[in-house]
Amino acid sequence: MYQVSLTQSYFPAHGGPEPAPQSIGDMLRASVARHPSQPALKALDYDGAILRSWSYAELLFDAERLARALASRHAEGARVAVYANNVPEWILLELACGLAGVILVTVNPAYQKRELKYVLEQSRSEAIYYVADFRGNPMQAIADEVCNEIPAIRHRILLTDHAALFHGEAEGELRNPGPLDAAQIQYTSGTTGFPKGALLRHNGLVLNGLESMKRAGVNKGDTFVHNMPLFHTTGCAVLVMGGLAVGATMLLAPVFDPVMIAKVMERERTYFILGVPTMLVALIEEIEKSGRDVSSTRRIMSGGSMVPPELCRKARKVFGAPIQIVYGQTETCPVLTQAWYEDDEVDLTQTIGQPVPHTEIAILDPATNEVMPIGEQGEICARAYSVMIGYNDNPEATAATIDSDGWLHTGDLGRMDPRGYVKITGRVKEMIIRGGENLFPAEIENALLEHDAISEIAIVGIPDDKWGEQVACFMRGNSKPHPSDTELKSFIRERLSPQKTPAYWIWVDDWPLTGSGKIQRFKLAEAFEQGAYTDQVE
Repeated sequence: MYQVSLTQSYFPAHGGPEPAPQSIGDMLRASVARHPSQPALKALDYDGAILRSWSYAELLFDAERLARALASRHAEGARVAVYANNVPEWILLELACGLAGVILVTVNPAYQKRELKYVLEQSRSEAIYYVADFRGNPMQAIADEVCNEIPAIRHRILLTDHAALFHGEAEGELRNPGPLDAAQIQYTSGTTGFPKGALLRHNGLVLNGLESMKRAGVNKGDTFVHNMPLFHTTGCAVLVMGGLAVGATMLLAPVFDPVMIAKVMERERTYFILGVPTMLVALIEEIEKSGRDVSSTRRIMSGGSMVPPELCRKARKVFGAPIQIVYGQTETCPVLTQAWYEDDEVDLTQTIGQPVPHTEIAILDPATNEVMPIGEQGEICARAYSVMIGYNDNPEATAATIDSDGWLHTGDLGRMDPRGYVKITGRVKEMIIRGGENLFPAEIENALLEHDAISEIAIVGIPDDKWGEQVACFMRGNSKPHPSDTELKSFIRERLSPQKTPAYWIWVDDWPLTGSGKIQRFKLAEAFEQGAYTDQVE
């Protein structure tokens, strides 16, 4: 960890001089020069079989072929959308766009017509690269129907049709975009309403992925399963950019399937795995059930929500390694803070670690923008190379997020201790107002996650005629029978003041999730109001 003794909630950039900015092409060519024959990418089938593999040199060769094809049909700075699950052509397209100076617009493969139309129009995309279908979603049919309504879409290309995909490679020429140029538009997860498109730089995606993977302890020759969605920054920046920058070998899974992933981890002797807590819970359950030997896996990363102590203990038991949590958001490419491998269980489960290199983090007063004293709650804000250029064609939203001093306001509430470790205490917009008192879900969640029977949790505000809002606790458990409401109330009352005790205790089997794996709390609240949990409400 960084050895600091802070006197206010401001962590200056650490990590030595910031490296010279790199474009995606700079990073890829440097990695190829260091280890051309090293395996870079292996594409897995749904059963875990290896369909195709690329060395670093072969990956650059195919990426440059595709970049020339892109340059033959798209001007520099053009926007093109990718609407696909985790297929190797997605990664080739990502790298090729970087080499052709074309801006890649990433699209959630679960999107339906209305959502896809919004993204294509808002991003001003002129082409869409897609797969035929995924998980029963007829993506090609949806895309074709949408594109018939958007005159600006000039190309529709099936990623698996290599003749169409690489057409024009003999006519196009490689370009040399700058490290600070726009590389991608990624749309925020958005738990309500339409998402905003964050315009991200080459260097932000490359360096953030590299620094995060370095802190995770991933090095040249290490193998990892990539089971995170590529359309999100965790998938295409941390794992793809970071993995390629350090010289690792990526096993690309088309979908997260714990049975298949466990089999591949055992067979390929993987070193590293990344997943949101929900994924890791399912994976650990499968490993315990199947008895797979995953002892080669020494590094585990998670994010999207806090890691429950019980999950951390299970990870140590199953893998012999802790879970390092990361925290960030799409607008910052994405990682802002990250735990260290050597951190104790308290820091691993009750904080989001220290800032990653070359990143300033401050806890600012939401009202005055002043730096808060150590230990005082405020908004988590960041200044770094990784901060987005802005929201695409949305200067008002950009100005509301990045202030005149360059601080990006995350919308998350938190506290910082003298060592620079940060705790999340809630969301500015998810704050529950009960009887005029402000309650913060993260504080209640962290306290309840200390209960051995609770593996995952979401605290949600429910409209109430008397109190304005009441606290509802949605939980997934490790086993049955579940503890009673009375037991849970006693447990929380020992840790927090009475007004923070949930009024409703609801056990669920699964969660409504965003494409990046975050729990959609508003859907839980909607389902509650529609009577979905009446059998559990006293």
